[in-house]
Amino acid sequence: MFGDEASFGRISEPANCWAPPQMRPSVPKQQIREYRPVYGAVSPDDGECFFAVLEKNNTENMSLFLKMLSEKFPDDLILLCIDNASYHKSKDLIIPKNIVRFFLPPRTPEMNPAELLWREIRKRGFKNKAFDSIAAVILKFNEVIADLTHNVVQSLTLWGWIDAITSFG
Repeated sequence: MFGDEASFGRISEPANCWAPPQMRPSVPKQQIREYRPVYGAVSPDDGECFFAVLEKNNTENMSLFLKMLSEKFPDDLILLCIDNASYHKSKDLIIPKNIVRFFLPPRTPEMNPAELLWREIRKRGFKNKAFDSIAAVILKFNEVIADLTHNVVQSLTLWGWIDAITSFG
Protein backbone atom coordinates (compact mmCIF):
# COMPACT_ATOMS: atom_id res chain seq x y z
CA MET A 1 0.00 0.00 0.00
CA PHE A 2 1.03 3.61 -0.51
CA GLY A 3 0.18 6.06 2.26
CA ASP A 4 -0.10 9.82 2.23
CA GLU A 5 -1.92 12.76 3.77
CA ALA A 6 -3.80 15.63 2.18
CA SER A 7 -5.78 18.55 3.56
CA PHE A 8 -9.35 19.30 2.57
CA GLY A 9 -10.99 22.49 3.66
CA ARG A 10 -12.85 25.68 3.01
CA ILE A 11 -10.29 27.52 0.90
CA SER A 12 -11.82 27.04 -2.54
CA GLU A 13 -9.84 26.37 -5.67
CA PRO A 14 -11.25 27.85 -8.90
CA ALA A 15 -10.90 25.68 -11.98
CA ASN A 16 -11.83 25.81 -15.65
CA CYS A 17 -15.45 24.99 -16.39
CA TRP A 18 -17.88 24.94 -19.30
CA ALA A 19 -20.44 27.69 -19.90
CA PRO A 20 -22.89 28.43 -22.73
CA PRO A 21 -21.54 30.62 -25.55
CA GLN A 22 -21.43 34.33 -24.75
CA MET A 23 -21.77 33.65 -21.02
CA ARG A 24 -18.99 34.19 -18.50
CA PRO A 25 -19.00 31.40 -15.87
CA SER A 26 -19.27 32.41 -12.24
CA VAL A 27 -17.77 30.20 -9.56
CA PRO A 28 -17.79 30.65 -5.78
CA LYS A 29 -14.57 31.59 -4.02
CA GLN A 30 -13.82 31.61 -0.32
CA GLN A 31 -10.68 31.96 1.80
CA ILE A 32 -11.79 30.50 5.13
CA ARG A 33 -8.74 28.84 6.69
CA GLU A 34 -10.47 25.81 8.12
CA TYR A 35 -9.38 22.35 7.03
CA ARG A 36 -8.89 18.77 8.13
CA PRO A 37 -6.08 16.43 7.19
CA VAL A 38 -7.04 13.13 5.64
CA TYR A 39 -4.76 10.15 6.04
CA GLY A 40 -5.05 7.62 3.26
CA ALA A 41 -3.64 4.33 2.03
CA VAL A 42 -4.16 2.77 -1.38
CA SER A 43 -3.39 -0.66 -2.76
CA PRO A 44 -2.84 -0.13 -6.50
CA ASP A 45 -2.88 -3.87 -7.17
CA ASP A 46 -6.54 -4.34 -6.22
CA GLY A 47 -7.83 -0.75 -5.91
CA GLU A 48 -8.57 -1.06 -2.20
CA CYS A 49 -8.41 2.22 -0.22
CA PHE A 50 -8.65 3.31 3.38
CA PHE A 51 -9.08 6.89 4.61
CA ALA A 52 -9.32 8.59 8.00
CA VAL A 53 -10.18 12.25 8.60
CA LEU A 54 -8.29 13.35 11.71
CA GLU A 55 -7.56 16.62 13.52
CA LYS A 56 -3.94 17.30 12.58
CA ASN A 57 -0.79 15.80 11.13
CA ASN A 58 1.31 14.51 14.02
CA THR A 59 2.74 11.34 15.52
CA GLU A 60 -0.32 10.66 17.68
CA ASN A 61 -2.71 10.80 14.72
CA MET A 62 -0.33 8.82 12.50
CA SER A 63 -0.29 6.11 15.18
CA LEU A 64 -4.09 6.20 15.26
CA PHE A 65 -4.26 5.93 11.46
CA LEU A 66 -1.89 2.95 11.45
CA LYS A 67 -3.99 1.26 14.15
CA MET A 68 -7.18 1.83 12.13
CA LEU A 69 -5.50 0.58 8.93
CA SER A 70 -4.26 -2.51 10.76
CA GLU A 71 -7.76 -3.20 12.09
CA LYS A 72 -9.28 -2.77 8.61
CA PHE A 73 -6.94 -5.48 7.23
CA PRO A 74 -6.21 -7.66 10.28
CA ASP A 75 -5.23 -10.77 8.31
CA ASP A 76 -2.83 -9.00 5.93
CA LEU A 77 0.80 -8.01 6.20
CA ILE A 78 0.76 -4.42 4.98
CA LEU A 79 3.90 -3.09 3.31
CA LEU A 80 3.26 0.64 3.60
CA CYS A 81 5.29 2.98 1.40
CA ILE A 82 5.22 6.54 2.79
CA ASP A 83 7.20 9.75 2.51
CA ASN A 84 9.73 11.05 5.01
CA ALA A 85 7.46 13.28 7.11
CA SER A 86 8.82 13.60 10.63
CA TYR A 87 5.73 12.00 12.18
CA HIS A 88 6.18 8.96 9.88
CA LYS A 89 9.59 8.31 11.42
CA SER A 90 9.06 9.46 15.00
CA LYS A 91 10.50 7.25 17.73
CA ASP A 92 7.14 7.61 19.51
CA LEU A 93 5.15 6.25 16.55
CA ILE A 94 3.19 3.11 17.43
CA ILE A 95 3.38 0.63 14.55
CA PRO A 96 1.04 -2.36 14.57
CA LYS A 97 2.60 -5.80 14.10
CA ASN A 98 1.04 -6.32 10.66
CA ILE A 99 2.43 -3.08 9.16
CA VAL A 100 5.95 -2.67 7.80
CA ARG A 101 6.94 0.82 6.68
CA PHE A 102 9.36 1.69 3.95
CA PHE A 103 10.10 5.13 2.65
CA LEU A 104 10.12 6.95 -0.65
CA PRO A 105 13.35 8.74 -1.50
CA PRO A 106 13.38 12.31 -0.08
CA ARG A 107 11.61 15.00 -2.12
CA THR A 108 9.93 12.59 -4.56
CA PRO A 109 6.16 12.95 -4.09
CA GLU A 110 5.72 12.14 -7.79
CA MET A 111 6.63 8.52 -6.93
CA ASN A 112 3.60 8.14 -4.68
CA PRO A 113 0.49 7.07 -6.61
CA ALA A 114 -1.70 8.29 -3.74
CA GLU A 115 -0.98 11.83 -4.99
CA LEU A 116 -3.07 11.13 -8.12
CA LEU A 117 -5.87 9.83 -5.95
CA TRP A 118 -5.96 13.11 -4.00
CA ARG A 119 -6.07 15.01 -7.31
CA GLU A 120 -8.99 12.89 -8.54
CA ILE A 121 -10.92 13.37 -5.29
CA ARG A 122 -10.44 17.14 -5.52
CA LYS A 123 -11.50 17.16 -9.19
CA ARG A 124 -14.66 15.18 -8.47
CA GLY A 125 -15.89 17.07 -5.43
CA PHE A 126 -14.00 20.23 -4.61
CA LYS A 127 -13.33 22.33 -7.72
CA ASN A 128 -15.45 25.50 -7.92
CA LYS A 129 -17.22 24.72 -4.64
CA ALA A 130 -17.65 26.71 -1.43
CA PHE A 131 -18.67 24.98 1.78
CA ASP A 132 -20.70 26.34 4.71
CA SER A 133 -18.79 24.33 7.32
CA ILE A 134 -15.94 21.90 7.79
CA ALA A 135 -18.61 19.24 8.39
CA ALA A 136 -19.87 19.88 4.83
CA VAL A 137 -16.31 19.43 3.53
CA ILE A 138 -15.98 16.07 5.30
CA LEU A 139 -19.41 15.00 4.06
CA LYS A 140 -18.42 15.84 0.47
CA PHE A 141 -15.12 13.97 0.88
CA ASN A 142 -16.98 10.88 2.09
CA GLU A 143 -19.44 11.13 -0.83
CA VAL A 144 -16.60 11.31 -3.36
CA ILE A 145 -14.64 8.38 -1.95
CA ALA A 146 -17.81 6.28 -1.76
CA ASP A 147 -18.17 6.73 -5.55
CA LEU A 148 -14.59 5.68 -6.34
CA THR A 149 -14.62 2.19 -7.77
CA HIS A 150 -11.70 -0.20 -7.48
CA ASN A 151 -11.29 0.04 -11.26
CA VAL A 152 -10.94 3.83 -11.11
CA VAL A 153 -8.43 3.60 -8.26
CA GLN A 154 -6.41 0.98 -10.16
CA SER A 155 -6.43 3.07 -13.34
CA LEU A 156 -4.99 6.01 -11.41
CA THR A 157 -2.48 4.20 -9.21
CA LEU A 158 -1.36 0.91 -10.79
CA TRP A 159 1.69 2.22 -12.59
CA GLY A 160 3.92 -0.07 -14.67
CA TRP A 161 6.69 -0.37 -12.11
CA ILE A 162 4.20 -1.13 -9.33
CA ASP A 163 2.47 -3.76 -11.45
CA ALA A 164 5.87 -5.36 -12.17
CA ILE A 165 6.70 -5.53 -8.46
CA THR A 166 3.31 -6.95 -7.43
CA SER A 167 3.39 -9.55 -10.23
CA PHE A 168 6.27 -11.33 -8.47
CA GLY A 169 3.86 -12.01 -5.57
